[in-house]
Amino acid sequence: MIDWHFNADFHGREAETLFGTLPATFAVRGEPIARDPLSTVERVAADGTRYYIKRYVGNGKNAVRRWFGLRGLLAPQRVVKEWENLLLFRQWGIPTATLVCWGLERVRGSFVRGAVVTEEIERTMDMGTMANQDDPRLRDRRWMAEVMRKVASHARRMHDEGFAHNDLKWRNLLVDDGDVPTVYLIDCPNGAFWRGPLLRYRIVKDLACLDKIGKYRLSRTQRLRFYLDYAGHDRLSAADKRRIRKVLKFFEGRE
Repeated sequence: MIDWHFNADFHGREAETLFGTLPATFAVRGEPIARDPLSTVERVAADGTRYYIKRYVGNGKNAVRRWFGLRGLLAPQRVVKEWENLLLFRQWGIPTATLVCWGLERVRGSFVRGAVVTEEIERTMDMGTMANQDDPRLRDRRWMAEVMRKVASHARRMHDEGFAHNDLKWRNLLVDDGDVPTVYLIDCPNGAFWRGPLLRYRIVKDLACLDKIGKYRLSRTQRLRFYLDYAGHDRLSAADKRRIRKVLKFFEGRE
């Protein structure tokens, strides 16, 4: 059984020929961008723009991790979470990539393959690449203040909904070249809703992921300003200080 969805905004365009069905999407070959044991990412040019194809196949090569075949039947698929979370971001007003098509194939109820295609967000760069290339914008305090204010707003919006990104690193933040920059959240197959202590733990993880590069690229004042913007406070409370200590210790011994 194939469950495939195509964004009506792209009907009649070359994208419909390339990605109108799941088999067609798997037949397209583009520029390799990334690969891991469960997925590949390729980039294809069409319609005067570029598209990113993320394909998932199988349930992992490790028998234990794929639950001896049961994972394909019972577990939420990463490809499903990928498109569901992008739709959630859009619903919450968080800028993200536009979904062109998405879906999966099952055989006898078990996951076989799936794909998500997104339209390229033009004139953007991820913040991880900016840090690696020592982009001069990172030294523009006014520009960085606007970017980090928006990152704080996006993070707080997710967390207020009881949702954690679970990989909220600079590489998953795209920034455009506008005079007033827009910050986009992308690549979120591990994001999920949590409650109580589990949500609080995941919030700390999200903030710690942001700080992995932030502690090297931002001043102490900038990091404090980011947290106050995130918390919506003028000054740190006792609870804020406890959370910050947890954020600073989160990756100790793991870097």
